[in-house]
Amino acid sequence: MIRVTVWNEGVHETTQPEIAAIYPDGIHGAIAEGLTELLGDAVIVRTATLADPEHGLDEQTLAETDVLLWWGHIAHDRVDDAVVARVQERVLGGMGIIVLHSGHFSKIFKTLMGTTCSLAWRNDGKRELVWTVDPSHPIARGVDQPLTIEAQEMYGEFFDVPTPDELIFISRFEGGELFRSGLTYKRGKGKVFYFSPGDQEYPVYYNAGVRRVLANAVEWIAPRDGVGAAPSVVHAE
Repeated sequence: MIRVTVWNEGVHETTQPEIAAIYPDGIHGAIAEGLTELLGDAVIVRTATLADPEHGLDEQTLAETDVLLWWGHIAHDRVDDAVVARVQERVLGGMGIIVLHSGHFSKIFKTLMGTTCSLAWRNDGKRELVWTVDPSHPIARGVDQPLTIEAQEMYGEFFDVPTPDELIFISRFEGGELFRSGLTYKRGKGKVFYFSPGDQEYPVYYNAGVRRVLANAVEWIAPRDGVGAAPSVVHAE
């Protein structure tokens, strides 16, 4: 049983009626629905938002989380640094983290990457084709080649992140831009997966292919030996 927490700011859906109309149960609700639909009894899924006490990421919740999905956009600065440090420590101890779309600018992703995580962007709602460049990777299992997203915000290079351990997906947009849209990293004992499709203005998290990617990622990134303490200096006798 994989214990999953889907974290979302929950700001757009509570302040913009047009976004609430797309995601009436929140972006986190749509993501959780997809995971439950595809993984069934293999997962226990809970959700948390910025407005929850300690952003819903208190010590007990994180202790009961094997995989954390993170969606953020306009409230990165409102995330408490103590919570970020708590999440980072958990990742270094083995918890998997899946960072989505504008979460590239979140405090936790920038902390884990150690770079600006800047990129090019343009929001014109054009088509995105997500091409699999590592078809042998478990995250790519059963994903269409290419995965088509009819309307999406454009992200483009240069994407200021470290060279990934694995590059799984590259996206091409109607404007001609290319973007490394599916990347993995190891940090301490934990794994990180960044997946870019998912702007709040478009119903991306109802897309069957996107849901398949996220379900595959949860299975792949979950720690096999549980989550423990982060690596530390050990004096060898």
